[in-house]
Amino acid sequence: MPNHRIRQRQPSTRRPRNLATAILVISVFAATALVAACGGAREEEVGKGAEDPVGRVASDPVLEFPSLDPEAASLFARLALNGLTREYPNKLDHVMNGPEEVLSPSSLHPAFFGSFDWHSSVHGHWMLVRLLKRFPGLPEAGEIRRVLDTTLTAETVAVEVAYLRQPNRASFERTYGWAWLLKLAEELHGWDDPAGRRWSGNLQPLADAFVEAYMGFLPKQDYPIRRGVHPNTAFGIAFALDYARAVGHAPLEDLLLERARTYFSGDRDYPARWEPDGDDFFSPSLMEAGLMRRVMEPDAFVPWLRDLLPGLPEGEPRSLLMPAEVSDRTDPKIVHLDGLNLSRAWCMREIASALPEGDPARRVLLESAARHALATLPHIASGNYEGEHWLASFAVYMLTE
Repeated sequence: MPNHRIRQRQPSTRRPRNLATAILVISVFAATALVAACGGAREEEVGKGAEDPVGRVASDPVLEFPSLDPEAASLFARLALNGLTREYPNKLDHVMNGPEEVLSPSSLHPAFFGSFDWHSSVHGHWMLVRLLKRFPGLPEAGEIRRVLDTTLTAETVAVEVAYLRQPNRASFERTYGWAWLLKLAEELHGWDDPAGRRWSGNLQPLADAFVEAYMGFLPKQDYPIRRGVHPNTAFGIAFALDYARAVGHAPLEDLLLERARTYFSGDRDYPARWEPDGDDFFSPSLMEAGLMRRVMEPDAFVPWLRDLLPGLPEGEPRSLLMPAEVSDRTDPKIVHLDGLNLSRAWCMREIASALPEGDPARRVLLESAARHALATLPHIASGNYEGEHWLASFAVYMLTE
């Protein structure tokens, strides 16, 4: 076993008693299975006290990136199952048109009422579907199927669609929730599983509604939103583009490609040294580069990236390549930085995949991605619902893409 020293956290007293054992196991797991996949790197090399880790990439081997095994999948599934069936606390994105709309989350959103907010419920559903597809023998498989049979019905989805059609709902979950809903639809699309086909068919009217929303909104969005939080335009386009290509929706794909090129193809010398903001869970510069990796051919993307982040081959800017420190995981905004580390890692790996083997920026990105993953994976199950209701989805995406 690697000689990592990760302190075990006690289960939070705010959690249901029947989950205390699961959290204890997850804490132990974070110190063994996930980190064990990263070779023999010492804790001080991946943590706060590392001595010039980015500068050493020219001579040291790249850290091995973590992998997802059935035990990890099982433990992440438990976190999601707890959230999807937990209605409160709940943060609604809800414009009320009258007193009759003062309703509970489960009344407003019978499909996606749990996990603190609508979009976290959606990507919790996505995570369970992906885990079920990758690891069909999970001990939680039966419970996952029972939950999805309850939430992804034709009736619950019809209520969600009707909600979108009401006045004053044009900006509901735009575009973060839109993107994750299409990612869920993409994950279900074409799955050779009877229940999966049923859930996919049930969800399709909502996916169609969000495609319509993209088609109506993006042509009139003259300027991209670059902030590292929910409205980030690059993220919203990237996941929607994945969906359009997976299902063969040519008009949506054409629009997304045009918008991406219009918004981002001329960007140069991105001020990534200013990242991160204090509540980012996306890197604006890396998310944009991850999108353009989808949009451009490699021979065009490589020089575009060099112009966007010219210091990258030399390990600059350091603020972009070093994992963010999270001072308080009970704070719902500060804990966003754990998500930032995970999303940075997946973006870095996506970007590196488009670079030639000998490109020095590729090595820098792979080294940094591993360090970001190692910095946050032990804290997915922190005992605090502020992070636990959503971080596992980011971790699974990072580990399976």
